[in-house]
Amino acid sequence: MPTSNSTGRTARKSRARDTSFDEAETPRLTVPVTTERDHTQGPPNALLTLVEYGDYQCPFCGAAYPEVKRVQEKLGPRLRFVFRNFPITSLHEFAEQAAETAEAASAQGKFWEMHDFLYEHQDILGDEDKILAGAKKFQLDTLKLAREVTQHTYLNRIKQDFSGGVRSGVNGTPTFYVNEIRYNGSSEANELLAFLTSSK
Repeated sequence: MPTSNSTGRTARKSRARDTSFDEAETPRLTVPVTTERDHTQGPPNALLTLVEYGDYQCPFCGAAYPEVKRVQEKLGPRLRFVFRNFPITSLHEFAEQAAETAEAASAQGKFWEMHDFLYEHQDILGDEDKILAGAKKFQLDTLKLAREVTQHTYLNRIKQDFSGGVRSGVNGTPTFYVNEIRYNGSSEANELLAFLTSSK
């Protein structure tokens, strides 16, 4: 049974109806993590690597967001966290635009600031003025950011993330991998921690 976290939301999954796979056939991450391309937090040589395929509009990703923060706080330098885009456009009309916004912020060196802002303000997704107002707080060039989102400058990168996720067996969000092994449990921090610490 799914568990509820402190936000009152249930840490389940948004399902992508346009992908299908046999869970027994694809339990591993097929696209290796690289520091050159991936968005990472934590030491590159950390004992544990947690990869999330996420959707910024997904309510279950929103519920998982503070749980991942708790896991990072608990494990500290023993953990490297990686975020990859998996916007489920069939369910969430603003998910792809939000991912493009995060990637445009990344080009200005502020990926994690925007990543956190989008998850902490899911209620404003689709409201360009409010998102750009938030971007100003991070000293981003908002004209450049808005232009790149409008021109879909980073859409190909997002599609690459999505495609890699499908090949790895992702069919919903959030989906996690621990040291390249897919984690199928709850997004609740205690369960994630138990799996992570058993994976050393």
